[in-house]
Amino acid sequence: MNLYCFTIYRSSSRGERWKEKEKKLKAFVSARDAVLKKRSAGEHDEEALQLTRQLLSSNPDFATLWNYRREVLLHLETLREKDEVQKLYESELHFIEACLKVNPKSYGCWHHRTWVNTRLPQPDWTRELGLCDRCLSLDERNFHCWDYRRVVVKASGVSVEQELQFTDRLIGSNFSNYSSWHYRSTLLPQLHPQPAPDSFHSHRVCEEQLLKEYELSHNAFFTDPNDQSAWFYYRWLLGREEMISCVYVSREGERVSVAFSKPVHSEGLMLVLDGQPQQVEWRSTHPRLRHSPVWLCDLPPGSISDMSNEHNLTIHWTEKHTHRDCALYTGCAESWCRDSATNLELFRSELSVEKSSVLQAELQSCNQLLELEPQNKWCLLTIILLMRALDPLGHEKETLAHFQTLKEVDPMRSTYYSDLCSKFLIENTILKMEYAEVRVFSLSNKNLTTLCHLDQLLFVTHINLSSNQLLRLPPHFAMLQCLEVLEADDNAIENLEGLYHLPKLEEVSLRNNRILFSKKSKCFIRNCFSGVKSQCLVWPCFKDSVFFIN
Repeated sequence: MNLYCFTIYRSSSRGERWKEKEKKLKAFVSARDAVLKKRSAGEHDEEALQLTRQLLSSNPDFATLWNYRREVLLHLETLREKDEVQKLYESELHFIEACLKVNPKSYGCWHHRTWVNTRLPQPDWTRELGLCDRCLSLDERNFHCWDYRRVVVKASGVSVEQELQFTDRLIGSNFSNYSSWHYRSTLLPQLHPQPAPDSFHSHRVCEEQLLKEYELSHNAFFTDPNDQSAWFYYRWLLGREEMISCVYVSREGERVSVAFSKPVHSEGLMLVLDGQPQQVEWRSTHPRLRHSPVWLCDLPPGSISDMSNEHNLTIHWTEKHTHRDCALYTGCAESWCRDSATNLELFRSELSVEKSSVLQAELQSCNQLLELEPQNKWCLLTIILLMRALDPLGHEKETLAHFQTLKEVDPMRSTYYSDLCSKFLIENTILKMEYAEVRVFSLSNKNLTTLCHLDQLLFVTHINLSSNQLLRLPPHFAMLQCLEVLEADDNAIENLEGLYHLPKLEEVSLRNNRILFSKKSKCFIRNCFSGVKSQCLVWPCFKDSVFFIN
């Protein structure tokens, strides 16, 4: 009997709550319709502010209402004196703050607050910084607030040094504050830039400060080895500068290729030939690559085709305030300019004696931590990165062993570790082969699962990828603009998209692979191999929508 009564009571309670919600919804819809009707009629009055206030107080994410509210405020601004306008917008700031209490991560609230401060005759930036401090104390990863803080800092003239001290406080109170670590990485290059020539603006940190940052992150991950924030920051510290890594020019086709250390957009690229700026159209090696490590352009017909003439080219990258020169000598059909493959900055930052000794000490500390935390994936991964920074070739065997351990302790990310291991093996092969002077390149039998650093193989004419675990030749394979011969036997390749844009490809060997077949791909493959020597490609035998190239 008691259970029956309790069930009836709960059902009644649910019904009452549902009726209450339905009543509120009808009131909200009615008010919304009234507001939209006023907006359609072009009414910009106090009543519109009041109606939108009621609706936004319960639902701050109604973007249309914020837009209408701005229209009303702009209209009222024209009807009032400066002091009244100040009061109008200050009242608006108080209203927005109340809305943020309903939803601290409301896009509409933060966007509207930014706009209001641009309309205030006398904005109070100190108050805005205080608001940011309060919001971040409640939720240190509120990225809306972090974005707004950057706007406030820029407008109020707060120094970079003060903001760096702000990150010190937040990180000091909580090492797990990922947003603070990230913000710190944007401030350090401004306050402590790495010395560079006048024509080059460095985005890296000077060594003296870098050593201090090593110690800070070291303290963080020894305090909590399983927290990822400091480990990610440490990986950033071990990174390298973006730069123009290579320029290649060919008289055949009168084409110029430019390679970068990281994928970039072509905006800001300028080509100068024999002292004269050229109007050229830059394109990536594949239509799908909007950000690419390699960009191409064709020079005007007749610019460099005459073998008896010598030419000097300069590629300017205005975004990074840097450039790279390349000379095309008399009698040469092609030329390139790049650093040696053994240059320390090809895959890592240059190490001074002091920095090297500090990293060596860091490696020893991480190894000690690993003895205490043998299953800690962050520690294992950081040890690998430190070994890469110190001596990638000397630590190759240890690195491979650590990768195997990583796959065992973190099997859900084994594919990621396999890809990262493939990346490092390719880097080591480039360093061993002294690629700057070699145009035949072998990556066979290395258990590669992915291809990377193809921008460093820009001049390769013959590449061997046989006996790996590759599933595809991806779009960025088209960076091999000089490739003539491809061997990729004994893989599991299903996709050949990267072969479509290789202008010099002549010979292909794809024995024992699995190329996915469809009506569309049949046409694609025919296009892919038009011009390829017929004796190098045997057409497939079909089996269950999969064919093999033998």
